[in-house]
Amino acid sequence: MKGISIKDIAKQAGVSPTTVSFVLNGKAKEKRISDQVSKKIMKLAAKLKYKPNQLARGLRTGKTKTIGLIVEDIANNFFANVAKIVEEEADKFGYKVLYGSTEDNLIKARGLLEVLEYRQVDGYIITPTPNLDKEIEMLKHARKPMVLMDRYLPQIPTNYVMVNNFQGAYDAAEYLLKLGYGKIALVTTTSEQIQMKERLNGFTAAMKAHRATFPRKFLKKIPFAATKDEAVSQIKTFIETNPDLDAIFFSTNYLGVYGIECFKDLGIKIGDDIAMVSFDDHDLFRLHTPGITCVAQPIHDIARNLIQVLMAELNQNSHQINQVVLPATLIKRESCKKRKNAAV
Repeated sequence: MKGISIKDIAKQAGVSPTTVSFVLNGKAKEKRISDQVSKKIMKLAAKLKYKPNQLARGLRTGKTKTIGLIVEDIANNFFANVAKIVEEEADKFGYKVLYGSTEDNLIKARGLLEVLEYRQVDGYIITPTPNLDKEIEMLKHARKPMVLMDRYLPQIPTNYVMVNNFQGAYDAAEYLLKLGYGKIALVTTTSEQIQMKERLNGFTAAMKAHRATFPRKFLKKIPFAATKDEAVSQIKTFIETNPDLDAIFFSTNYLGVYGIECFKDLGIKIGDDIAMVSFDDHDLFRLHTPGITCVAQPIHDIARNLIQVLMAELNQNSHQINQVVLPATLIKRESCKKRKNAAV
């Protein structure tokens, strides 16, 4: 069915399409259009369920009032929650959000950027995939309002909002050590992106600072592209190969969820037989018995800062670089217990 146009509203209101356009774009007072005419037009627009053509509007005004949000995996608890709050925060400024997942795949990321460019989004919030440097540079040189989330590209100075991954992982490892655990493993991904490097560096720095042993065999890297079954199988084999482990730190929540499955299959009791900590909280960690200790990211603060940084560029034409690093919080639950002769 053909949509209602500005011309349709103008015909019924007995005014010109230009007058309707001014009213619908909030320029009634500026153009000295009477309140009576403005109210009549707005009432007709609501009655006829008029919906503006964002692409056409973009051609006229240079703005579509839309934001492109590119995340790694919208099914992931962290990204899903951030996306939800980003939508809520953007709505306060009159913006709608178009989003998609890259699955950390460069081809998918490029495809999403092409779609968002076609839709003429006003600004971008991007979780960059590996090797997306060229595209980020092009957006920057084109002066497109943009902010990176969850990670940044060290070689490209850009806006970004992320958590202090190094400190979060450091705190997790230190907590396990102070509870008396001495044979602590790290299960992470093969990703070479900055946020994963910082988690690995934070963990190893804590082990070194406390003079704790961390042999290479206690580090397990799972390929990001591995299927769930493949990842679970690899983690299970890793645990079986290292039966003397007394604690494991998982660098992401999805690996932590896989870890819980492995412990269940192997008959290992979390909290009693082995301690567990995960980076990123998850509903399962809160509801699981025992509860799973985690390094929680401040999701609300991340989302609000993303929108604030982006709005600063959109509304003030500001090109000052804003780099926001927020603290993570160690949430202590029953998956870690104080051992005999522990320091705390």
